[in-house]
Amino acid sequence: MNQPDFNLLLALDALLSEQSVVGAARRLNLSTSAMSRTLSRIRTVTGDPLLVRAGRNMVLTPYAQQIREQTQHTVFEAQSILRPNFKTLETASLERTFVLRTNDGFVEALGPSLISQVAQVAPLVQLRFTPKSEKNTRHLREGLIDLEMGVGGEQMGPEIRIQMLFQDRFIGVINQHHPLAQTKQITVTEYIAFKHVVTSRRGLATGPIDRALDKLGLQRHIAAVVPSFNAAFTVAMTTDFIALVPESFASQHPLINNAQQLNQLKTFELPVATPSISVSQMWHPRLQMDSAHRWFRNLVLSVCREKMGSDAPC
Repeated sequence: MNQPDFNLLLALDALLSEQSVVGAARRLNLSTSAMSRTLSRIRTVTGDPLLVRAGRNMVLTPYAQQIREQTQHTVFEAQSILRPNFKTLETASLERTFVLRTNDGFVEALGPSLISQVAQVAPLVQLRFTPKSEKNTRHLREGLIDLEMGVGGEQMGPEIRIQMLFQDRFIGVINQHHPLAQTKQITVTEYIAFKHVVTSRRGLATGPIDRALDKLGLQRHIAAVVPSFNAAFTVAMTTDFIALVPESFASQHPLINNAQQLNQLKTFELPVATPSISVSQMWHPRLQMDSAHRWFRNLVLSVCREKMGSDAPC
């Protein structure tokens, strides 16, 4: 009796997760033609086409949808058997890619320190940062990423593991030529007298500070919404707009630090109280006891403590 080729499971998992031959090939570092041949083999073994064309895209067949989650769990279980937790982790020889889903602000503020420390103790490890356009558990659940960084981890679902990295808050940023640049303590009246640039990946124009102003019967003029804090900073540096950025971004970003040292900009306390921000790292429970993943999570926490002075519990 011929035994099935269990190597096909990895390819099947990639195809079902990516729903694309090109995406699956990229994920497994294969050529598109090699992945196409593998898909043909899997179709022969299963007797199902698995992926069929619908317009310009590929969609899963009913059978593929039925086995998708089971395939993921099977692959994860097999990997845990082949990477037992009781092995002593040798970071100097560890070969692994850790994928982090985060926004630009985290990468720019803490990415250099994290990359540097990983390179020192685990030179064969690669870090891959991917953009975060929305909040959902799909990337963690399907094993597309190792960690997700962000705010509001409780919205990710009860099964997702969450660890707070540091507390953050928003501050204001203006350039050296702004009319308020020499003002020691900016009042709420002065604050709303000027135009503002805010950051939102989803294009939202209002946030916590607007709710705080609303309670006072006040409103600011939001003239621009940009997708990144770096863009908001750039706008503030070249206009009379007031930017709103996290303190972590302002304190760790090299361009902002350099501008502050040259007295080219001013950061200031907001004239209204806003809630603090809990920045957390999140992962799927299947990686909870993985020794390499546990080492990497602790390293992320250590870097955040060192840079941000957090006393978040391990």
